[in-house]
Amino acid sequence: MTAPLLLTGGLSAPAQTAAPAATLTYPETRKGDQVDDYFGTAVPDPYRWLEDDNAPETQAWVEAQNAVTFAYLEKIPGRSALRSRLTALWNYERYGAPQKRGPFYIYTRNDGLQNQAVYYRARSLDATPELLLDPNALSADGTVAVGSTTFSDDGRYMAYSLSDSGSDWLRWKVRDVA
Repeated sequence: MTAPLLLTGGLSAPAQTAAPAATLTYPETRKGDQVDDYFGTAVPDPYRWLEDDNAPETQAWVEAQNAVTFAYLEKIPGRSALRSRLTALWNYERYGAPQKRGPFYIYTRNDGLQNQAVYYRARSLDATPELLLDPNALSADGTVAVGSTTFSDDGRYMAYSLSDSGSDWLRWKVRDVA
């Protein structure tokens, strides 16, 4: 438990101590007039309009916020060197523990810098693997993520959840992988 805390502290320290002093000018955020009534109690919700992430106004607001954020982050000294070092540290092949389902061993593999691990199966631990699902290929911009996965006992079906753009909403899919 100590190592992750030290790593987190080590990563945040440069941002806290070396960040340039700057006055940030945030974009104006419109306040709506939405008020909900909960059993006779009026509860204002002026930012309800931001919940529609597909609305052009919400997308413009997010882009404006990102412009302020990234302009600030780019001014942090050593940020590029830190990014390069972390990329080098994370660039190694990783495997998930295999699970036996029917005649197959099912496992994940990440070549080092893939956003998400890829799902494979093989008839033995030293056999040539067969690709089951590459989450990195589900969207051109890499914003679709696999959440949970499970396999039927006989290894014929794969159920997995998908999340779009970091949303908490999940879509479940079932594939016949026989």
